[in-house]
This record gives sequence, C-alpha cells and structure tokens, in this order.
Amino acid sequence: MLPPEASREALLKMFRKKYIVNLDNLFRVLETNSRMSVFRRLKLISYLTSFTDAGRYYTLPDIPSFDSLGLWFYRNVGFSRAGTLKSTVIEIVRSSEAGITPKELLNLLRLRMPNSLHNTLHDLMKGKYLKRQKVQGLHLYTSTHPDKAHKQIEARGQKIQSVLQKVSYPSVEATIAVLVEALKAGDVLVPPSTVSARLAAQGVIVTVAQVEQIFSQYGLQVKKTAEPP
Repeated sequence: MLPPEASREALLKMFRKKYIVNLDNLFRVLETNSRMSVFRRLKLISYLTSFTDAGRYYTLPDIPSFDSLGLWFYRNVGFSRAGTLKSTVIEIVRSSEAGITPKELLNLLRLRMPNSLHNTLHDLMKGKYLKRQKVQGLHLYTSTHPDKAHKQIEARGQKIQSVLQKVSYPSVEATIAVLVEALKAGDVLVPPSTVSARLAAQGVIVTVAQVEQIFSQYGLQVKKTAEPP
C-alpha cells in the first residue's frame, strides 16, 4: 500500500488520465487489495460514484461537465450531481415540467439494465418520494406535491394532444391494412410497432403513431406486459 502522499499523487495522476476508474484500477495504482484502504485514500481527495453500472466507477468532483439535468456521461457510464440513482430519479421527476415516463427515464439515464430502474421506482413509490399517475394510457411519475403534480399532469396532457394533432390520419386503404395485420394472430392483438414494421416490409408505410390512432378509434387494446411500478 502506498503511503498517503504518494497515494494522493498517484490517484490524481490516474484520474486526470482516465477520467473514470473502477476498483481494479484503484487496487493496482495503490498497490493493495483492501477495499477499506482504497476508500480511505479516496476520501482524502473527495470523489463521485457513478449512478449507472451499480456504482462501480469513480471520478473526481471537478472532472464532470454536468448538463442541465445534472448528468454527465463518459463512455456511457453516468454520474449525477444528485449522487445515487434514486436521488437522480427523484430530482429529474420533481423538476420535470410534464412528469416522466419509465421509457423517458431509461433513455435519459442510459440504463442498460431496465430492472435497476424498475426496482428504483418501486422503492421510491413505496417510500412515498414520487407518485405514479395514469395519463391517457401512460404511466407518468410526478412530484408528490399536489399542486406540482397537477401542473405536470396538465402539461403532459397538452403535450400528448399536441403530438396527436400532428399525426396525419392514414388513408382508408392503410387503415384496412392495419386492421388486417393487427388481427392476423386471432385473439392476440399484435403491438402497433410490430404492425408498422410488418406493413413497411410490404411497402405500406404507416407510422406507429398512426397505428395507435387506429387502435384507439376501433377500441383495440394490446394485452399489457409487465411495466415498472
């Protein structure tokens, strides 16, 4: 194990070169296999832990250039000004204008393991840090503060309507093609994304949004799959 001052210099040199490091890197540079010793040395220079990859990466506080959401990614490893994944999700949801859906969170946070978000949302709901609403078929996470949540739900509703108004309605021929393709499997309704892809392969271009619009008009509902809580 390197002595304190030599450890400090070695750590700073490594971080300046690599930007982010994992425990194996730290073991090698500090010449030790003791986790406790590594973190004692890290504590002397201050450090941040990644909210992605189960917190396996570390960086210095002055290295990240955080974006407007307080996020910074290096080689798809994410660090947050808020700290942990839970704290990051809380901050993003509470500060969002129109709430956040699980899919939006996955994209924003670049999480490669959806289950980590599922578990995080479950714990935050259980701890009453967030609320979940259903807005026009979407699971929407909002602030627990009633006034803020109301504004988020209202903004989301307006956003959905704005998108729907921009969706051009397909022709009668395309509508028939969608219905035929959707019902080919009998009792099991094919998802809109699959219908759109199958029709595209046949030279019939109908967007997923248009398929969803047709489904809604004819009262067709795809069986639900497991979603984050």
